[in-house]
Amino acid sequence: MEQPDNFVDDVLTITEEWQCVGHVVGQGQLRTMEDKVSRIVNAPEPRTKKQLRAFLGLAGFYRRFLPSYASVAAPLTDLLKKGAPNQLEWGPAQDAAFHQLKAALSSEPVLHLPDSNKQFIVRTDASDNGLGAMLLQGHEDGVFPVMYLSRKLNAAERNYSVVERECLAIVWAIGRLQLYLYGRSFVLQTDHRPLLYLDQAKLTNPRVMRWALALQPYRYRTESIRGSDNVGADHLSRSAIDVGVLPTTYPYTACIVARTKPPVLSQS
Repeated sequence: MEQPDNFVDDVLTITEEWQCVGHVVGQGQLRTMEDKVSRIVNAPEPRTKKQLRAFLGLAGFYRRFLPSYASVAAPLTDLLKKGAPNQLEWGPAQDAAFHQLKAALSSEPVLHLPDSNKQFIVRTDASDNGLGAMLLQGHEDGVFPVMYLSRKLNAAERNYSVVERECLAIVWAIGRLQLYLYGRSFVLQTDHRPLLYLDQAKLTNPRVMRWALALQPYRYRTESIRGSDNVGADHLSRSAIDVGVLPTTYPYTACIVARTKPPVLSQS
């Protein structure tokens, strides 16, 4: 090879971005793949439960990019409930959700890759129906999302008091994000009330005591955040439905090295 240096430069240039498990990874970002998004955008209107599950399975593969995925997809997922007819009862709400999902995914949403040299920020919130959380990191040009999480409350959890649901949101979010948070210091941004409640009620409420003990292995600094500033996690908690909880493993998690095996947090 006459000019090996030029060859190496060409290789580095080509591999600045690469495709991995349905994603485009590179330049500190994670993006959707054009051909997969094209399949979603060009998908025909489903007529049966099987066709709808296929569409939601494909669209849901990229739900991590859409903080409002659960809310937008709600009219569609309602058609998959047990006892619903196999032939879909398609109406204006379903048609709007179907096309809104297509439009949202075709707008090329972007997440930032986690940087193990930067501190993580966790924002949590709880509503009457669900829990929401965001994993973020600060960069020179602002704070950007790494991951969105949301889930629905079960029947027992809906009976919790407001402050208990907020405590549950913290424990649940940290448990789901333990791959990124365990063994390192991070910032927890939430309303101060659940943290005060964890400290005060841990001696009288067995459930809160378990939550407080579960958080002890983690090192975090708390920052009180007003509800008006916590719109992302708040929206996720209010739009949470059972469309599949966001996985904590991604194509790029190899850059996060766990020092030891994280503990399993109990939410009971």
